[in-house]
Amino acid sequence: MGSVLDAECTEPGTKVTVIFVLGGPGSGKGTQCANIVRHFGYTHLSAGDLLRAEIKSGSKNGTMIQSIIKEGKIVPSEVTVKLLQHAMQESENDKFLIDGFPRNEENRETFESVTGIAPNFVLFFDCPEDEMEKRLLSRNQGREDDNIETIKKRFKVYLESSLPVIAHYSSKGKLKKIDAAKPVDAVFEDVKAIFNSTSEKVASEEFQHLQDSTSS
Repeated sequence: MGSVLDAECTEPGTKVTVIFVLGGPGSGKGTQCANIVRHFGYTHLSAGDLLRAEIKSGSKNGTMIQSIIKEGKIVPSEVTVKLLQHAMQESENDKFLIDGFPRNEENRETFESVTGIAPNFVLFFDCPEDEMEKRLLSRNQGREDDNIETIKKRFKVYLESSLPVIAHYSSKGKLKKIDAAKPVDAVFEDVKAIFNSTSEKVASEEFQHLQDSTSS
C-alpha cells in the first residue's frame, strides 16, 4: 500500500461538504465541533490529531514528520493536506469539519489546489484575548503549554498567521462569525442557526435545480 502522500485527488463529481473551523486557543471550537458532529452528522478532522497519529503509526511518512517537528520546522502544507485528503477518502461520510486549519494562507492555497475543494463556509469563533487567556489558565488538564508566557506566544502566532485567512474568506462572503465569549450553550444556539439556515438554502437550491432540469 502506498503512502498517503500518493493519494489521488478527490474524485471529480464527488459532492463533498467541507467547513473550516477557526478560532484562537481557548475559543471553545473543540467543544462546539463535538456538538456539531452529534447534531448534524459531520465527521470532525483535526490536522494536529492526524499529524500526531501518523507519527505514532511509525510509518516512513510519520518518521519524516517527527524529524521536521523535532528540528523546530513547520510541517509542509502539502503533507498536512494529503493527510486530511486521505482521511476524507477513507471516511464513508461526505460532510467534514476541518478544525484548526488552514493555519495560514499557504495552507489554504495548498488545500484548494491539491484537493480541488473550496469550503462551503468558514466558522470563525471570535473570542477576546483576555477571555481565551482566562479559559486556558483555568483548564485543569495539566497541559505544560498552559502558562501565561506560552499562551501569549500562541496568541501572537495565531493572530499573525490566521487573520489573513479569515480576511480572505470574509472577502468571499464565506465567513460565519460567532461570538465565542458567550456561555457554551448560547454559542451552540448561534452555531445551530447557521447550520440550519445553510441546510435550508442548499435544499432550496437543489429543488430549484430539479425543477429547472424537469422543465427543460
